[in-house]
Amino acid sequence: MRELVEKDRKITVVPADFKCANKGKIIEVEPRFFTIELEYEPKGIMRHNYCEFYTQTTHGTLYFDSYAETIEGNRIKVANPAKHRFLQRRQYTRIKYVYDLDLNGDSVAHKITTLDISAGGMKFRTNENINIEGRYSIVLPLSEEQSVECFFVPIRIEKNENGGYTLSGRFEYNDSKDRMTLIQYCAKRSIEIRNK
Repeated sequence: MRELVEKDRKITVVPADFKCANKGKIIEVEPRFFTIELEYEPKGIMRHNYCEFYTQTTHGTLYFDSYAETIEGNRIKVANPAKHRFLQRRQYTRIKYVYDLDLNGDSVAHKITTLDISAGGMKFRTNENINIEGRYSIVLPLSEEQSVECFFVPIRIEKNENGGYTLSGRFEYNDSKDRMTLIQYCAKRSIEIRNK
């Protein structure tokens, strides 16, 4: 595990209350612990309560559960986890996500059917002609109680043989907590799908 958790690597911490998600940098690595300097006050992170951790490595996105042994200001000392897993090689976990949604922009609500999403962006089908130079707002439902609002910026458009278009592009966020929420949602769904 020590070769995977490296000093100066950025890391995301998601406690049980995902609204308290935080991020920071690993500043020290010891045989049994590593220390993170968080960007924000560690609300929702409690000693000996398990959190989810996500970090990018050369092998892909590393995911594990662990807990804070000590909390001093914005610094938390975290126990090295017993187990870890790589979610995938791409930066963000991509999952199948099929919904009929509205893509809002240019004073028009475009009807789309999503195909897949990640915290980085999404792919969808539509019968409408969408301006690839535009920037569109969208609300992504994650559950009955939870959704994420962000902007979609098209990168690629393909004309389908049977009519309509397939577009893919990236997300932009007003609040980094929305990105963290989507990272957590996609990671959990990916694990659920794999364990079916």
